[in-house]
Amino acid sequence: MEDLKNLEFLASNSKEIIEKQVDSYRQQHSYAGTIIGVTVLFIPFFLNSLDGTFQWTQYISIVPIVFFIVAMLLLLSIFRTKPLDQAFSADKYRDFLSKPYKDVLLNEIDANVRSYKKNVSVTEKGNKRYTIGVNLITIALLISIVLLLVNQFIKIEKAPTKVQVVNINKLP
Repeated sequence: MEDLKNLEFLASNSKEIIEKQVDSYRQQHSYAGTIIGVTVLFIPFFLNSLDGTFQWTQYISIVPIVFFIVAMLLLLSIFRTKPLDQAFSADKYRDFLSKPYKDVLLNEIDANVRSYKKNVSVTEKGNKRYTIGVNLITIALLISIVLLLVNQFIKIEKAPTKVQVVNINKLP
């Protein structure tokens, strides 16, 4: 009987690991969506704030825009990944009705281990894209904030506008 307690523990523990893996995957999707949404809102604000600035500032502003676009594409690619395998398939339940409890536990542990290994490549690829995307957005935000501050503190002096007053009463 002690043997089954060990197997029950391993089955339960392996299932929890898969659940944590899936939860982490879903959380990453949620964070990526939030970051994309905030970035999409920031870009027009950034571009509108650069109206009437030095030409070199406008050229430099291309760099953060490119970083934002690349980062959003990386974060969007996270959503295109295949769903994670969640171990024991429901269509196998019938097969295990007639099997002993020990075999069911062993099969569940095996399925969980296979699922975890199968999911590692998907989660690692997603983690890599997410990290690169967040780093690019951070760099782009820093560059854009510096450009906005430069724009705020260095004003372009415009030549005074000459106005000619025309008196309508003196016209021939």
